[in-house]
Amino acid sequence: MNEVPEIEEKLKINFPRIKEKLTDFINKKVREANADGVVFGLSGGIDSAVIAYLCQRTLENDNVLAVSMPEEGVTSKKDLKDSKKIVDELNIDFKTVQISSILEEFSNSIEDFDQEAKVPIANLKPRIRMSILYYYANLLNYLVVGTGNKSELQIGYFTKYGDGASDLIPLGSLYKNQVYKIAEKLGVPNEILEKEPSAGLWQGQTDESELGLGYDKIDRILIGLSLNFEKEKISEILDIPIEDVEVVIDKKESVEHKLQRPPIPEI
Repeated sequence: MNEVPEIEEKLKINFPRIKEKLTDFINKKVREANADGVVFGLSGGIDSAVIAYLCQRTLENDNVLAVSMPEEGVTSKKDLKDSKKIVDELNIDFKTVQISSILEEFSNSIEDFDQEAKVPIANLKPRIRMSILYYYANLLNYLVVGTGNKSELQIGYFTKYGDGASDLIPLGSLYKNQVYKIAEKLGVPNEILEKEPSAGLWQGQTDESELGLGYDKIDRILIGLSLNFEKEKISEILDIPIEDVEVVIDKKESVEHKLQRPPIPEI
């Protein structure tokens, strides 16, 4: 079989089947936990938008809580507007919690807090957001729904115990390109479909600028690796520099600790 069609075949979706599997999964996990509903962070991006639509179609509207957690000067007005548009369309519960004052209090409470430490501060933000989500989850007897996808999980593009922490990850078996296809079928607004992916960690940050590659390449490289293709073969059939393949391989190999529980010694 020609390898390019083989890779493309892996990105195809059967929307009715996937939608049924995802809604059944969410419903099952809520029932198994004897939970009363779900809560998730709503950023205005594609992944959290898809989660909003899936949760609303799985559960009653008043058992779904979306929480926007913007940071002043970083979160764009467009993201806030898009989040509100989703909530209004789906008629689900919605709260906004500004994290700027929490970040400020955190930095003021640590005597030697380093304001120039870009990565630790960037990782602090999703950990604060996840604490907020678990507050509401505990308060309401809800489960926290993660918004990560297979692409992000495989290359470790999430914060450990931040956006990587949740009770279930419905999109965890779907590549980013597949999430876009599902979003389109669910009726997610075009302005969200066309938006450049961003984790919103600092002003102007985008996934592609941070990762060095776009998801069109990343997904196809990941699929090639899952088919046990050598990096030279992936480079050749996708007509991309071998360095791009090596970037993904390096990321994939360095994230095992993010995907496992903390190790425990045998005694």
